[in-house]
Amino acid sequence: MIIQAIAFYVFAAVAIASGVMVISQRNPVHSVLFLILAFFNAAALFVLMGAEFLAMILIIVYVGAVAVLFLFVVMMLDINFAELRQGFLQYLPVGGIIGLILLVELIMIFGTWVVAPEAGQARLVPAPTPGELTNTHALGRVLYTHYIYLFQAAGLILLVAMIGAIVLTLRKREGVKRQSIATQNARRRDEAVAVVKVTTRGGV
Repeated sequence: MIIQAIAFYVFAAVAIASGVMVISQRNPVHSVLFLILAFFNAAALFVLMGAEFLAMILIIVYVGAVAVLFLFVVMMLDINFAELRQGFLQYLPVGGIIGLILLVELIMIFGTWVVAPEAGQARLVPAPTPGELTNTHALGRVLYTHYIYLFQAAGLILLVAMIGAIVLTLRKREGVKRQSIATQNARRRDEAVAVVKVTTRGGV
């Protein structure tokens, strides 16, 4: 238990420090790198809680896709962040109002939790899984049996969204030569090959 507590406090401290560094760094590339570090520490906390599936998904999806995508976009676009910060003061009142609203909501949430702690106990307690099943196995059994239709519907929605994004971003520019495989395969021999009889020292 002592080793688990020490590991929890170490990973939690590094995750909090990484989150602070994400919003305090001037270089956006450094911010994305600290974001990846925060994701890794959050995945380690999930492993300590026994939720190895969530830890794996966090690393594969967020670190392997989202964070790396952010990093490449920031590096390739070469955004001039000095120009973006020039209009910071004109948006400061709106940002302050939104931050104040969020602060009031957080105070109300924590105040309700302190005044009525029994309100958080009115939750559905999940049924314990058998000892021979791992967390990933039990989650897969539930997902692919009771929620298989919802899972397939979510997959179809994501597929349609991906196709729509590809169609919206596909643009045909005039004057750009493109390869047409169907046109090339439909050519006949007399259209592609020309037999020319060349005289000696006459040239083509």
